[in-house]
Amino acid sequence: MKKHPIALITGASRGLGLALARQLAAQGWQFILDARGGDALEKARQELSAQTQVIAIPGDVADPLHRQLLASAVEELGGLDALVNNASLLGPSPQPTLIDYPLETLAKVYSVNVFAPLALVQALHPQLKAGAVVINLSSDAGVEPYPGWGGYGSSKAALEQLSAILAAENPQWRVYWVDPGDMRTQMHQEAYPGEDISDRPLPETSVPGLVALLRGDLPSGRYKARQLVLEAK
Repeated sequence: MKKHPIALITGASRGLGLALARQLAAQGWQFILDARGGDALEKARQELSAQTQVIAIPGDVADPLHRQLLASAVEELGGLDALVNNASLLGPSPQPTLIDYPLETLAKVYSVNVFAPLALVQALHPQLKAGAVVINLSSDAGVEPYPGWGGYGSSKAALEQLSAILAAENPQWRVYWVDPGDMRTQMHQEAYPGEDISDRPLPETSVPGLVALLRGDLPSGRYKARQLVLEAK
């Protein structure tokens, strides 16, 4: 009997994380899912459980005890084929300039967006199978100097360099840092309070690119999710 692949997806109660889980569930993947919002995560678990095995563990990826719970769940299932570090923290809304950015808040943004993905890899590396995929969700704000995006953007820039070094040090895995593009999500709305963001694409438009990375054999590196879809056509 063919074994179902197993993925841990953080920030999976809504937006891109949930959209990806829905697509992978239809392809037979099993999951450990995490999110800060327990009610929304439980709703996602109930939906996906109609198709596949799902373990949902609410909590903050910046919390070491929560990461231990995730690692224990992974061990129970016998290892991971994929780790998707999707959980992110925007920071203040509206976004302040760096001159006015509260440093204690910036430290929290970095703890979620930079330190937690690495901490999860450190905690899970014995359970990451040879050939496993690590996807760290980044942003164009990590490479472009957008005014007002210094906190979030610099955290994603740090995540990208961390990912590149992780890939160089661990050729047994495929490590991707991926820009999903602008999306019509709650986080994007929080970044532009009061603005109409209905013209932004839904997260589902970025999912095929992520699935292509999970199922393909592209080398470790930085990719744009929607560009992968265009190149495949």
